[in-house]
Amino acid sequence: MSAGWPQRVMDRFLSSAINRIDSKGRVSVPAHFRAVVQKRGFTELYALRALDIPAMDVGGLDLLDRYEERIAQEDPFLQTADDMSFFIHGDGAFLKLDQDGRITVTDFLREHTGITTDVAFVGRGLFFQIWEPERLKTHGQQVRERLLKLRQAASSARAAGQATNAGVTAGQPE
Repeated sequence: MSAGWPQRVMDRFLSSAINRIDSKGRVSVPAHFRAVVQKRGFTELYALRALDIPAMDVGGLDLLDRYEERIAQEDPFLQTADDMSFFIHGDGAFLKLDQDGRITVTDFLREHTGITTDVAFVGRGLFFQIWEPERLKTHGQQVRERLLKLRQAASSARAAGQATNAGVTAGQPE
């Protein structure tokens, strides 16, 4: 393991946690996520609705930068660039961390995720996601099933390739 490995790990949102929403509608961001936020110098977070899942993608300005770089690759006169800009710039919300590391769970977050009493935080490397815990559990099961099918398909393809190669080799004259 290289000497820089632990340092690089601390620059990323990793792992997951579930925290309860308090009576004022706030939830504590997990301490290890707050450490990444502080290390990266974010004073506010930006939350975007994930397109195909009931989760919020949350990060700092680097998350916006990443999306804006992608928009810049599009023809500005085509609908795709306009749609992407609407999604990124107009369909998100800033989340401010208070002095105790809490964010307010707004209607914007609740409506897209289905969050009621608990919030699941999931590290995704350069950003994290906010989920309703039961929906996250279901999604996690679906992800594992898809990955298992991919692994099994890759294993079957390798086995078929080895059998084909063995047959070609066995049938060649010595």
